[in-house]
Amino acid sequence: MDFIEVTLKVNTDYADILTAELGELGFDAFVENEEGFSAYIDEDKYSQQELDEVIDRYADMVALTYTTQKIERQNWNEEWERNFEPLFIGDKVSVRASFHEKPANAEYDIVINPKMSFGTGHHETTTLMIENQLTIDHQDMRVLDMGCGTGILAIMAGELGAKEIVAVEIEDWTVENARENAELNGYGSIDVRLGGAETIAGDEPYDIILANINRNVLLEDMPAYVAVLKKEGYLLLSGFYTEDLPMLQERATELSLTYLSHRVKNNWVSGIFQYS
Repeated sequence: MDFIEVTLKVNTDYADILTAELGELGFDAFVENEEGFSAYIDEDKYSQQELDEVIDRYADMVALTYTTQKIERQNWNEEWERNFEPLFIGDKVSVRASFHEKPANAEYDIVINPKMSFGTGHHETTTLMIENQLTIDHQDMRVLDMGCGTGILAIMAGELGAKEIVAVEIEDWTVENARENAELNGYGSIDVRLGGAETIAGDEPYDIILANINRNVLLEDMPAYVAVLKKEGYLLLSGFYTEDLPMLQERATELSLTYLSHRVKNNWVSGIFQYS
């Protein structure tokens, strides 16, 4: 059986939602890129009508275009590799799929098989978050990763020496993928939870909280993060644009968070805040 590839150009704020929608249609592999993502489905499960119905539902909410093509099964590995190139982040972190050879010159080596989840490191927000993580001492720290996707940031926390890691996602298939990737990298002890901010209520305080989601969720859930953040602890945020940063800074100030710094890549931002 051959595959159908659907490549969507869409704002990241809607990429997770559309991934979930397509997952309901039977798409079972997703690869992110700078302009959106590609989704894959067995040819016999593909319905153009169902796809168009999903696209039409979001047409008035976000700029969205897509293309489709058939991929012969014997070319699947080649297609997967074409879409998921290994990369280096901060000249220290290798991010690769399991079919890539382990590099000899990486200080940290993370293996990610994304399946239906986002967070291969190729999107600007993931790269920026990892670059910011490299500047924060994680050794023996308690770390929370909200909106964990593939679990890449939680795994990075483990690589940096975190002693206890909790990761949270709203989709059950994403939770499953994050657990698989955690096991793959030797961090099966990561506590991956299904749900949202309600799942962390009453948790013991965290030293570091990572949240790569989107502006609206960050604004809404920031009080929940602060409620479980230690004094002098760090909150790393991403998933928003440069024009959104003042809004996030204002909200942070209201919650006794001090803005420390931020990084920008192609108008995407990751900021570091400290609880005072």
